[in-house]
Amino acid sequence: MSANIASRLATQVREGEELPPLSHDVTATTVVLGALATRDWRPMHHDRDFAINRNGVKDIFINTPNNAAWFERYITDWTGPKGRLGRMKFKMRSSVFPGDRMTLSGKVAKVSTDETGCHWADLALAVSVEGRVCTECQARVALPVDASDNPWSRKDERWKP
Repeated sequence: MSANIASRLATQVREGEELPPLSHDVTATTVVLGALATRDWRPMHHDRDFAINRNGVKDIFINTPNNAAWFERYITDWTGPKGRLGRMKFKMRSSVFPGDRMTLSGKVAKVSTDETGCHWADLALAVSVEGRVCTECQARVALPVDASDNPWSRKDERWKP
């Protein structure tokens, strides 16, 4: 990661702000490499015949940890290197398959500062395919207040996600 990449500052973030969308054309490689990277050997993530004939779905599909990784990438692309994910939860409503064009979108639901001085952005995010929401996500990310602040240096009682 280059030191020249700017981090989004808490002072630059507003409630209701839309995050720029991120789209990705999903291939079988996207699905299989995600399963491999997370050591998920369940066949519905790499064996098309099993996915169709045993699971009753149209193809192999993105697994849960791969879904989480896409959200993490989306968040950190937006925050820059000093953005620090505090917590994240998501609900998968439907699967994402090879041939789908998934689009990540989101908005800032809330901005706040906790008692330790840490600045937070609460995000409402989604993965959609053809306008249909497949996964909803809520995330809380710490942002620096200025160039000298670094949420990654917060530990113990100064880190309360």
